[in-house]
Amino acid sequence: MNKKEKIIIPALLVVLAITSRFIPHLANFTTVGAVALFAGLYLPKKWSLILPITIMFISDIFIGFYSWPIMLSVYTGFVLMVLIGLLIKDNKSIATVFGSTLLGGFLFFLITNWSVWVFSTMYSPTISGLLESYYYALPFWRNMMVGDMFYVTILVGGYELVKLAISNKQLATNN
Repeated sequence: MNKKEKIIIPALLVVLAITSRFIPHLANFTTVGAVALFAGLYLPKKWSLILPITIMFISDIFIGFYSWPIMLSVYTGFVLMVLIGLLIKDNKSIATVFGSTLLGGFLFFLITNWSVWVFSTMYSPTISGLLESYYYALPFWRNMMVGDMFYVTILVGGYELVKLAISNKQLATNN
């Protein structure tokens, strides 16, 4: 990735992810998780870790802030997706990207709904209340997983296709 790409790609990802939080969409069907995973896969570590926090913070300024411990769990969930991307960065394949997308969404679901259970009054502070919080969050998790799979396919697949096209063009030019 050249110097220009190191600036343009993160900027485009920020705009894409912030925009996806404002346009009408199913609950949790946004690009943020996919952008976090993509960032871990392709961007320098520093950029990739800052990206989801920047996206969420800027959009939360306009959407509205809420319980800071719950917000922290959401931000942490997206940073975990970056870390998963960083872990498979050198072993990218359809299977590892697919599995990482599932793992990231599952960890996000576990962390954020545990946080809602602990830091809000929506559910009783019992195991039954915890299970209830997970049960009622299933539609949101489904939307997030479908959204993440959709957007990861577009972002990662699109990026890999562009890289392949550029490589083929350079190969043809050199021959």
